[in-house]
Amino acid sequence: MLHAPPTLDHDISRIERELAQLDRLAKALDSRFRLPGTPIRFGLDTLVGLIPGIGDTLMAAPSAWIIWRAYRMGIRRRHLTRMLANSGLDYVIGSIPVIGDIFDVGFKANLRNIAILREELVAHKLANGRVGNNTSTA
Repeated sequence: MLHAPPTLDHDISRIERELAQLDRLAKALDSRFRLPGTPIRFGLDTLVGLIPGIGDTLMAAPSAWIIWRAYRMGIRRRHLTRMLANSGLDYVIGSIPVIGDIFDVGFKANLRNIAILREELVAHKLANGRVGNNTSTA
């Protein structure tokens, strides 16, 4: 039996559970580790991105997964476009040796994309009068 993908028009609790999973993925990719003695955080995206030639290409897959799941949740096209722009910028600039690695530490495209997704979910809940307690940002 095929199930229709969740949209923002139904099953908010299911969407929130998936958002929590995507949030954990984004944190692992962008801010899992802290540089000792500093407030600087980085994640697997930065570490794997250090591999010349293939690192940033490998890390594009989990970023694409986050965007695909946002699409399946039914967020609007303009938000998907912003998410694609974030990930595209991260990929293009991240591919530049040294400069791209520094950029990856600061830009955190996946956390930005989760913030966009969360913002859309909260806006939808407000518009429909269903505001929950879980409206924190990434």
